[in-house]
Amino acid sequence: MDRFSAIDTFVRVAESRSFTEAARQMRLSRSVVTARIQQLESFVGAPLFHRNTRSVQLSELGLTFLRDCAELVGRTNEVVDQMREVTTSPSGRLRVHALPGFVLGHLARVLQEFQARYPQIVLDMIVNDAVIDPVKEGFDCALQIFPPRSEELISKKLFPVRRVFCASPEYMKRHGTPRLPRDLKGHRIGWYSGYPTRERLAFHGPGEVVSLELDPVLLTNSVHLLREYALEHAGIVCVPTLVASDAVLSGSLKLVLPEHQLTSFWLSIFYPTTVRSSLKLKLFLETLTASFSGVPPWDQALIERKLLTPTIIE
Repeated sequence: MDRFSAIDTFVRVAESRSFTEAARQMRLSRSVVTARIQQLESFVGAPLFHRNTRSVQLSELGLTFLRDCAELVGRTNEVVDQMREVTTSPSGRLRVHALPGFVLGHLARVLQEFQARYPQIVLDMIVNDAVIDPVKEGFDCALQIFPPRSEELISKKLFPVRRVFCASPEYMKRHGTPRLPRDLKGHRIGWYSGYPTRERLAFHGPGEVVSLELDPVLLTNSVHLLREYALEHAGIVCVPTLVASDAVLSGSLKLVLPEHQLTSFWLSIFYPTTVRSSLKLKLFLETLTASFSGVPPWDQALIERKLLTPTIIE
């Protein structure tokens, strides 16, 4: 029995709570994963999991040894990475989960620069709007706004995500321009369905804060669809500046209620504690931080045109 492979497999199954998911993450057949766990259980003389047709739960022994095993796997990978750093360039696969709002239009250049510097690192990018737990789903890190519920994660803020209302000049020519937050009630609103406050938000205007609950005619988990909806003169949408900036700068979209600022979120990098010393991850985090530290370029362009204030509200 290859003890390290068996222990690595045990950690994957324990974190994902699934033999099938662990097999997918490790690119192995389910039978190989099952055989490794059976060999490890035979070696320690007791079951590590309670299995039934619907779930996989850690046994008392499995719970006892999981943290030590996870730390062992993380430390072993760290040592191997350090050896590779000395003898050759870093290599291996880095699994990353990211939001499409950030990836589309902003990340490809950074990925190209990263891979030009570290050509032997294979990036496995999964892009969608889901809030995922990278521990359970086998990712090295996740780039997302809203934190998953997990105590096994470290987070690092990358940049603020500012939101603005905008619409096409043609739409406002036909339907008028809102002057106050309550004027939005008379317009067709497109709204991102993933905000934790649902359709309620606060407008921080000159000398006052106005709370308002909107009645959207379009709810979607795609901020890019909202931008396209606005470009089709269909309504007023609330989208992040990282999606709207180019269209606003070109004049295809115009800001609505620019003097009423909305609260901002942060795009953060979430990664498991067991891989915090992984060389591949460390290099990737350094590249992202260097590329997006300070005011993000899409906000800086709007600030320079005096379309956005430098301050943010969290």
